[in-house]
This record gives sequence, structure tokens and C-alpha cells, in this order.
Amino acid sequence: MTNLVEVIAKSLVDEPEKVVVSESLFGSEKVLQLKVASNDMGKVIGRQGRIAKALRTVVKAAATKNNEKVIVEISSDEE
Repeated sequence: MTNLVEVIAKSLVDEPEKVVVSESLFGSEKVLQLKVASNDMGKVIGRQGRIAKALRTVVKAAATKNNEKVIVEISSDEE
């Protein structure tokens, strides 16, 4: 799942070398933390959050296929 998020995010941003995806468990859920450069945040989130929503939808569909529950959090490398 981390590879999927990483590939999609790297295709969206100007600085793909700064894309980092980390995975952690929170109860029965996987939490994927996507970090991008601060100037790429707008490209990953999109207008009114459309790109972020689409990214979460794709990950949710892939997770459902594997009977998993996954949450995607997006932050900049400054946080």
C-alpha cells in the first residue's frame, strides 16, 4: 500500500525526491503518513481537496480488496 501512495504522489509533485511514505498501525487500522515538500502541498491536496480525496479513494479500494482498513494522512516536510 505504501508503494501505491508513493508512486501516485511522486507523479503529482515537482520534488519527487522529498516524498516520504511511512506506515504505522493504530489498532486494526493502517495509517499511511505521506510527507511532501511544503511547496508541493497544493498539488497533492488539489482544489477543494479533490486530489487528496481521489488518492484516499484509490487507497481505500485497494485496501478493501485486501480486507484492510487504511487511513492516508498528508503533511509537509516542515511539520
